[in-house]
Parts: sequence; C-alpha cells; structure tokens
Amino acid sequence: MSFELTWRRAIDKVLGSSAMPLHYNEITERIISDGLRKNLGATPAATVNAQISASIKHDGDSSPYIRVAKGIFSMRARASEVSILVPKLTPDVTESEESEEQYEIVTSFGMFWRKEAIEWTATPKLLGMQQIGATPVDFCKQLGIYLLYDGREVIYVGRTTDRPLGRRLYEHTIDRMSARWDRFSWFGLLPISDTGQIGVLPDAYVAAKLIPALEAILIEALEPRQNRKRGDDLAAVEYLQKVDPEIEKRKVKATLDAALNKL
Repeated sequence: MSFELTWRRAIDKVLGSSAMPLHYNEITERIISDGLRKNLGATPAATVNAQISASIKHDGDSSPYIRVAKGIFSMRARASEVSILVPKLTPDVTESEESEEQYEIVTSFGMFWRKEAIEWTATPKLLGMQQIGATPVDFCKQLGIYLLYDGREVIYVGRTTDRPLGRRLYEHTIDRMSARWDRFSWFGLLPISDTGQIGVLPDAYVAAKLIPALEAILIEALEPRQNRKRGDDLAAVEYLQKVDPEIEKRKVKATLDAALNKL
C-alpha cells in the first residue's frame, strides 16, 4: 500500500535531507521524483512556495523554514550552515513582499509555445503543465498579454481583455498574420486554482505592484542582453506546453497507417 505525505511533510523531508538551500521549483521536482506526492494538482510549485511562505509569514521565528534569497529556502535548523554557504545578495532587503506583490499580478505564463501543437478552433485547447506530472490546465479562457514570433523574432504584441486568449490566437490563424508566426508567448492575469480552474479578474491592482510585474514581463519577453536575470518570480508560474491530445492521436494514426502501407 502506497503512502503519500502531506505537502508540508514532503517539503520537510526534501529540505531536511539537503545540505544546500533549494529553490521551491527544485523542492517540487524532488518531491515528484522521490514519489512523495502523487496528487500534485495543477500548481505544485506554487503550492510548495505558498506552504513555505505562509509558514514564514504567520509563524515568524517559530517557522521551521527560513528564506535565504528570492524563492530559495532552507530549514531553520541549518541556519548557521546556510549563512556560510549562501551569502546575502543585498543586505537589509526582504524579498517576500515584492515576490508576493508580483505574483498577484501575473498569475501564469508560457514561453515560446508551438503553434503546431494546438488544434486550432474558435475555442482551442491551450494546455500547459506547471511541472511534468502535474494536472494540465487549459488556458483558452485566460486574459492578459501575448506575443507572436517568427522564429525568435517578436512580430506582434497583443492583449486579451474582452475576448479570451484562445479566441484571440485563433483569429491570428485566419487573419493577415496567419502565415507569419510559428510560436507565441503569453502572460495571464486570471488566477489559477490548485485544481486548474481559471478564476476572475480582480477589480483593481495596487499601483506599486504593477512596476515589478511590468519589468518582469518585459525582461522575460524581450530577453535584453544586459539583464543578467530573468523576470523576478515569473519562473514560479511558468507553464510548459502540452500537445493537444487530438494532434497526438493523429500522429499515432499516421505512423500506424505508414507501417501498414509498408506491409
């Protein structure tokens, strides 16, 4: 009989056995690879980050975790070791507030998704997984900003406010842009639940929260050569593209047909 740990116990096991602090993405990957959790939900990395951050925020010095740098954590019991192994990047600066603020603006994003991996209809399935093994999320109804690419060159920037992302992208498969793009990136504003449900747009945002979010989107989308880091905290909500199952079925059928024709 298999036994599945709670998220907190799984986090404790991974961090407790690590000699070095870990980013929450890496903590999540180790939880998955070690088989500590089977039921991952749609947002496993965000769940890990939220579990640790909530403990630090609400439990203070009694929390078993400490934040070493942006998105990087260790067990408090290893505090003396951590101070030696990982020097503080900037003194007297806490990163929790900034990361939480930005996360409230950009809830999810996908980079360089392939046009050919989607079955294009008026309501296409834009499937993404936060981590391999997580429940796929359909981002067809997401709202936000998107970019179209010809290779690696950005050829178009658009927004989705009155029509969902899937519809807007579909329209670009039948308009003047149809033959000019092969990949796209998107940055979504609607929240995603741990079951993969897309929520509603907040009525308003605090102005100060928009600045780090806008900076992060520009860095991530344009990849300026002089910026040494990716958009802060966007890695926490990146989704990997999953090919539409209908396309995979057609590929399998085509392979079988080709094999039969050779007989």
